[in-house]
Amino acid sequence: MPLLRAIGLMSGTSMDGVDVALIETDGERTVGQGPSYFLPYGEADRALLRAALVDAANLTDRTARPGALAAAEAMITARHAEAVEAFCAAEHFDPRTIDVIGFHGQTALHRPEKGLTIQIGDGAALARRLGVPVIHDLRAADVAAGGQGAPLVPVYHRALIEAVGLDDRPVALVNIGGVANVTFVAPGLDPIACDCGPGNALIDDLMLARTGAAMDRGGASALAGEANAAALAELLDHPFFAAPPPKSLDRNAFARAPVERLSTLDAAATLVEFTAEAIALCLRQMPDAASLAIVCGGGARNPAILRALGRRTNTQVETADAVGWSVDAMEAQAFAYLAVRSLRGLPITFPTTTGAPRAMCGGVLDMP
Repeated sequence: MPLLRAIGLMSGTSMDGVDVALIETDGERTVGQGPSYFLPYGEADRALLRAALVDAANLTDRTARPGALAAAEAMITARHAEAVEAFCAAEHFDPRTIDVIGFHGQTALHRPEKGLTIQIGDGAALARRLGVPVIHDLRAADVAAGGQGAPLVPVYHRALIEAVGLDDRPVALVNIGGVANVTFVAPGLDPIACDCGPGNALIDDLMLARTGAAMDRGGASALAGEANAAALAELLDHPFFAAPPPKSLDRNAFARAPVERLSTLDAAATLVEFTAEAIALCLRQMPDAASLAIVCGGGARNPAILRALGRRTNTQVETADAVGWSVDAMEAQAFAYLAVRSLRGLPITFPTTTGAPRAMCGGVLDMP
């Protein structure tokens, strides 16, 4: 099967900006990783997205765009187009040489238990502006069939693990974005995947509210603080953690974190331990102990999270960069890979990854 040249676009629950990544792939075992790019959101963009999340909280119609949602959708579409244009200019190629773009959009609401998932971003407008076919709305078909619609990246994780020969042992690939998710790959088993708890979202929100900073850069605040055992126990006393995989979360599922009474340093330390223990609890639900945990996403840049994760899982922890992949571009690459699979009618979700009733394709194709 010939290789296709695909760009993947990702704007995650951390709401820090747009990741762009280029790969060449057949949508199966062959993946050639190309360059990547990041376009940060401005503070006005992030403020608009936060307002849109508030306005989306009570939606029941996935096509509705009340309040700030319409303006946020237009902004998201424009920023993604700008990111692709800047990326192509930096790499000196014409966007029209790309076979397909995988466009995740920005998750505004994810309530699969109500059959509802909403990602804002206008795929048709993006295709027209860039002159490239766009695959978008990749979660909806899975949710409509009764699946969780998340996580979507496990099929790409499996391809990477197989490509480097790590599929002869139990391996966990841990993505720590705004929400954390795990893909577990072991010999003789279909990949198992699920959201496992908060990633960076609670820590980012804490730092923004307390200091005005977008994140705890380098984990400095958490490393200087001390976790509060009572607050941590309260956070972990949630029915989500006892539920078996597959399962998924909305970014704001734990928005009312009981750390208000703590200092900023201790609150950050507590939330880091919460993120790490949520991942550890998820790994304990897998059929075997992982011999290696490979971490990607923004959390891989936080030494406090990596340290806590190694301690709580008693597992070798490496970053995606350390094994020759990309900490920062992994999810964008995954959406390029998913776009190719969607274009070719290959499944992107599975019973063991989202709880879908069968292996399912997904995504909506818009032509320029």
